[in-house]
Amino acid sequence: MPPPRPVMPPPQPTWGHHPQPGFAPYPVMPPRRKNNTGPIVALVLGGVVILGLGAIGVFAAALNSKVKDAGYSNYTTYSPTYAYTTTIETTTTTTTTTASTRTSSTRTSNTPTADASPKAVYKLADHPIFSAGIGAYDFASCPLPAMDYSPAGEDRFLQAALPCIEKAWQPTFKKANLPYQPVELQTHTGTVKTPCGEHTTDETAVFCRGVIYWPAGFYANTNNALARHPGVYLGQLSHEYGHHVQWLSGLLRAADQAQYDAGGWDTPKGLELNRRLELQATCFGGMTLAPFSRNNVIPMDVVNTGLSDASQRGDYNRTPDHGSAQNNARWVMHGHKQNQMNACNTWAASSADVS
Repeated sequence: MPPPRPVMPPPQPTWGHHPQPGFAPYPVMPPRRKNNTGPIVALVLGGVVILGLGAIGVFAAALNSKVKDAGYSNYTTYSPTYAYTTTIETTTTTTTTTASTRTSSTRTSNTPTADASPKAVYKLADHPIFSAGIGAYDFASCPLPAMDYSPAGEDRFLQAALPCIEKAWQPTFKKANLPYQPVELQTHTGTVKTPCGEHTTDETAVFCRGVIYWPAGFYANTNNALARHPGVYLGQLSHEYGHHVQWLSGLLRAADQAQYDAGGWDTPKGLELNRRLELQATCFGGMTLAPFSRNNVIPMDVVNTGLSDASQRGDYNRTPDHGSAQNNARWVMHGHKQNQMNACNTWAASSADVS
């Protein structure tokens, strides 16, 4: 069910950032006729803050690398089955083959054993993650340090928040039998090369192939009254983690394929698919903040500021690829209040709900 439609004030942008060329805020699938450039996904958290309620940023994608064939050749580092690290709790299923004791035959079976290991599923509205009936799990505590707006201080705060986010999301993937691996975070003070192109501190945070690239000082130095608040950082991180959820589960790749089939990201259908992808990351961001708001884990002012920041972002007069501020506000609050995966099924929502 899509989120309810509140009456929102008209957008009044007060800050924002449009990614530089080479990290353009578009999905990555090229038109079908182009076969010399492959899609490289870079999800950039950016946006324009307006007056209102809610939270979460936006993303960007780039075509920065040549590949042999059009399609998914850029996913050479994308594995549908991830190996769990030793720090992640796993359940191993062992299949035992028992030999026959009958003396009348020595034939052995060559029937392959079914592989029940977690694998990504490349679907959208009918993705099994929406039938799991689960949300972000609660955790007992999350000791976050006081925010220090130096590069080291920002990194310390974000790195402390990530284990709590992992605790909330890992059981969701386990219950849905989907692969899981922790996200990586790289805080940088200059230009950094990523698989999705170069990223600078003049650009918003970026998700690319399992890694969040965080520009030190970008948010603290913006001309916005809320910028120097730990809630903004936690909200931005939650949105980027929402893209990690999409990447791990297979939703991101399925969305890219759908955009490719539609003729490219810049078609009306391609842009709508991109809005569905972005608004879902916003909804997942709201879910991520849900466990933080219970059991006095952190001050509610931090959570509310994160939600408020996300609800005040949108396309405005930019390319309509991230959704209106009103819909960003609706989806982030819907995800936060419902805390259910099926509440964030933007792929099944009406066009008006993802405009």
